[in-house]
Amino acid sequence: MKLLKNLTYIILLIAFWANAAFAQQKKDNNPALKIYRASVTKINSLVHTKLDVKFDYKKRYLYGKAWLTLKPYIYPTDTLTLDAKGMDIKTLAVIKAGKNIPLKYSYDSLLLKINLDKTYKSDEKYTIYIAYTAKPNELKTKGSSAITDAKGLYFINPDSSQKGKPVQIWTQGETEASSVWFPTIDKPNQKTTQEITMTVPAKYVTLSNGALIAQKKNADNTRTDTWKMDKPHAPYLFMMAVGDFKVYHDKWKNTPVDYYLEPAYAPYAKDIFGLTPEMISFFSSKLGIDYPWNKYAQIVVRDYVSGAMENTTATLHGDFVQQTKRELIDGSAGEDVIAHELFHQWFGDYVTAESWSNLSVNESFADLSETLWLEYKHGKDAGDEHNYEAMQAYLNSAKAKTQNLIRFYYADKEDVFDVVTYQKGGRILNMLRNYLGNDVFYKGLNYYLSQNALGNGEAQQLRLAFEKASGQDLNWYFNQWYYNAGHPELKITYKWDNETKKQTVYLAQTQDQEAFKLPMKIDVYLAGKKQSHNYFMTSKLDSLVFKLEAKPDLVNVDADKILLVNKRDDKTLEQFAFQYTNAPQYLDRLEALKAASSKLGNAFAQKILMMALADKYEGIRLAAIASIDMDNPDVKTAVLPFILNIAKKDSKTKVKAAALELLASLKDVSYIAMFNDAVKSESYAVQSAGLNGIAALDNDAAFIIAQKLQKDSKGTLTSTISSIYANKGDENNFDFVSKAFEDAGVQQKFNSLPAFAIMLGKLNDVQNFKTGLNQVKKFAIDNKKYGIGAFMQTMLGNILKAKTEGLATADASILPAINTQIAYLKETIEAIK
Repeated sequence: MKLLKNLTYIILLIAFWANAAFAQQKKDNNPALKIYRASVTKINSLVHTKLDVKFDYKKRYLYGKAWLTLKPYIYPTDTLTLDAKGMDIKTLAVIKAGKNIPLKYSYDSLLLKINLDKTYKSDEKYTIYIAYTAKPNELKTKGSSAITDAKGLYFINPDSSQKGKPVQIWTQGETEASSVWFPTIDKPNQKTTQEITMTVPAKYVTLSNGALIAQKKNADNTRTDTWKMDKPHAPYLFMMAVGDFKVYHDKWKNTPVDYYLEPAYAPYAKDIFGLTPEMISFFSSKLGIDYPWNKYAQIVVRDYVSGAMENTTATLHGDFVQQTKRELIDGSAGEDVIAHELFHQWFGDYVTAESWSNLSVNESFADLSETLWLEYKHGKDAGDEHNYEAMQAYLNSAKAKTQNLIRFYYADKEDVFDVVTYQKGGRILNMLRNYLGNDVFYKGLNYYLSQNALGNGEAQQLRLAFEKASGQDLNWYFNQWYYNAGHPELKITYKWDNETKKQTVYLAQTQDQEAFKLPMKIDVYLAGKKQSHNYFMTSKLDSLVFKLEAKPDLVNVDADKILLVNKRDDKTLEQFAFQYTNAPQYLDRLEALKAASSKLGNAFAQKILMMALADKYEGIRLAAIASIDMDNPDVKTAVLPFILNIAKKDSKTKVKAAALELLASLKDVSYIAMFNDAVKSESYAVQSAGLNGIAALDNDAAFIIAQKLQKDSKGTLTSTISSIYANKGDENNFDFVSKAFEDAGVQQKFNSLPAFAIMLGKLNDVQNFKTGLNQVKKFAIDNKKYGIGAFMQTMLGNILKAKTEGLATADASILPAINTQIAYLKETIEAIK
């Protein structure tokens, strides 16, 4: 499972986590709710699950038949408890000699408690038959920060009422929502083979786990497809998808690799997903275990409740990954997600966390895989940047430092889907990779996967696998990182004694909790040479002394830039400038740039900034542009030639766009030709920046250009056009602004709210106003759990105030419309409280 477009990249969601910490503080501080979460006791074991399902699009129902083959796990039993949420149970029987023998049961709408026909022993299998109706839309559920809903089965636009939106059905099982659409033991420590038969309108394509083994056309213009999974996997990984998809067939060796997309995006299937076979080769090689399933499919659906989901052999993606070739010029929105979900096919599917407390052995690995892939494919700087941003997502969450990675105490299983399990866990694994070395690290992963293949795993088994691979006792590492919370707050200071020729480095861990054991490398630079020292910090206060011939140019603590710490490093800007030039890591340069950005009046700081603007890696160039204060005349004079050169010649469109945006902020008419050239670019990001530059100088001209560009606009260009329409346009531009808001992702929606509010304030048409207000209302309610309610109420309150004050001067002909709008505004504000 991938969080809603990785917290690493979505600033909004990072803020949401912090707000959620306060919103949940009362719940989290209630010890009665924090119950020890043991692994679920296995009384019966699933062996095989056979389903036959049909769909009622009008009612949003699934009519199902289930044949569940089970056996007692170890002790004899005459009872069976199944998860079955919100269903109508029509028939329940045990199959004997081909006949259905009815069984007695009780059902409370969540659990089916069944009295079996006899006491079964652990070597005896039995098959239960259940006919049922699943009614997901009538079930009240709650999701999590990773999964915004938990009703299991989703009907998208089933009545075709939303023009231009496809009709789809898809499922989402994690955490325990598969039991909304079929009865099962819905726990991660169960594994079962499966066979699913779906009867669907003949015009639609289906996808499920495993292989498509049969298709039959029916007389009523339907088709029956049967999918079979021969290897066991967890019930939450079962999936179905139905809709108008085009399938692109790729392969890895002899394994089918298929991409299911909406027809409009089918021509770009290879552009979007084409790296998948190379990813499979990379991960298979590193792990020493070839991709373990008979196929790999990826499907893109609408209105998905998370980022993506690693259903076994059939990953489901939200539609943010669908991009045209033009959009991909500015970079892939989903490459890291594609890697994340693929790695889950080993960590999560092949070996599954035995409980939600141990979710780390699924999600921390998938999070790490993003760094591993980016490092391999795009270079170490790209991997290190991703690693750093993920670390910041964790460090910026106030709540996160109180949560253990392995969490045996929590209020709700959904709570473990957070920046601790994902980003912190991924960084902990990356530190371990650095400590053990690549070869030993991957050998340990191979042991873990091999020893627990097609079964379940937990952190202790992971520790033992690494210990077997390395020959080391790693209890110290797992105790402090897996079974404790928090992180080191590391302060580094320096002292040079010219008389004794000794360099002292003082290290202080200033966090309240006990000391973390920190293995690190320290590099000392002197006279063009570098000496590397391995050091193991074991106490909260320590000092190191280096006897040298002269004062060193730099002492670089944590030279690998790998530690999960909140660091304060007391270097001079001269030392940071030396570090930028001579130390090899991405973070060496970024640390120097960050130190320089607040002191750009300093000559060394300006030197660092100039180097960063010309850096080999685009991430550093982007960070450098973002750090520039053009209100400082000295800085402006120094950097302007660099910015102009980047705006004209940089090979990376996002960097070029950032430079153009900086120039736009100057409102200098001499750049108008550059902005006009920019709006002709193939890059939406560059077009957007150029249009913003024109708007800063001439709103009327920008409005005319926006009208020409709107037909083919995506991403930031769409947002820019919407902003121009909000400020310069009128009611005639509402349809574009409304559709742009509707199609935008969470971050884009949040960013566009001020412009959307301006547009709402301009509307006189009651229906348009209600449409827009309903969009805002839905966004507010959908994201209420993240703490944005107060912001939304203030925004709508400002519109209400403006509408109310406007009554005094409004034309009499529109007074009824304004009064209707005011009434609806009040209702909406009340609804989102």
